[in-house]
Amino acid sequence: MEIKNPLAKMIVWIILLIWGVAVLYPLLWTLLDALKNNEQFFLNAPWALPKYPLLWSNFSYVWSKYNFSTYFLNSIIVTAGSTLLGMILAAMTAYILARYDFKGNKIIFTIYISSMMIPFALALIPLFFLLNDLQLINTWLGLILVYAALNLPFGIFLLVGFYKSLPKEIEEAAIIDGTSHYGTFFRVMLPLSQPGLITVMITNMLNNWNEYFLGVVLTNEPTKYTLPIGLAVMQAEMQYRVEWGPLFAGLLITTLPTLIVYIIFQRQIASGITAGAVK
Repeated sequence: MEIKNPLAKMIVWIILLIWGVAVLYPLLWTLLDALKNNEQFFLNAPWALPKYPLLWSNFSYVWSKYNFSTYFLNSIIVTAGSTLLGMILAAMTAYILARYDFKGNKIIFTIYISSMMIPFALALIPLFFLLNDLQLINTWLGLILVYAALNLPFGIFLLVGFYKSLPKEIEEAAIIDGTSHYGTFFRVMLPLSQPGLITVMITNMLNNWNEYFLGVVLTNEPTKYTLPIGLAVMQAEMQYRVEWGPLFAGLLITTLPTLIVYIIFQRQIASGITAGAVK
């Protein structure tokens, strides 16, 4: 909706400017604090600008001293695997539920959606014993399977509405041309659902990258820690000798990838969320 009133437009711009400053200031403050040493924290105000020389070495110090290189690699593998698996399973399930009428269709969809309202902590103990029996504790595969399953209901919920909004004539034309059901899905419907798939992919990626609780329970070997767990371990190790600069550097390393991805795909996320709402 376009705003034509100049006064209303100016008010909107002022509100957006204030909102932008409120969002960006914590990130800028984190970056500035990551370039300080402890002396600057204790002798100056915490929000004061860092003094020259800027300690960019805090980032390399955290990367090597506190094994952030290992944590970063673990986060990439787990996040990429769980996001890809969750996106494929959500797309296939949502397509069947949206385009095929069969007995129990609505019941299955309701079960998936209802699972979003169940606190995941209730399933934590049986999940731990299940993965332990399958020898998936302290493994990338265990985290990938759990994270993919955890994000599956939301992906199905979003994509069902999206697939229902697509015209049936496209699907019928593909079948008339001799395309199989699998071919129709992978060659026709899946490319058309790109906005919804990107939304599911980015949402799952952000959730999986920042997930902490399940990672702590399902991993107890430092070589398998992801970045959120590694950051918590780093803070615990600094209990009596807090190194504020490296701590903020570690926080920025953990946060920056998700911020970059969100900035790049923000338009696709917005279009994907609204695409399935209009039929």
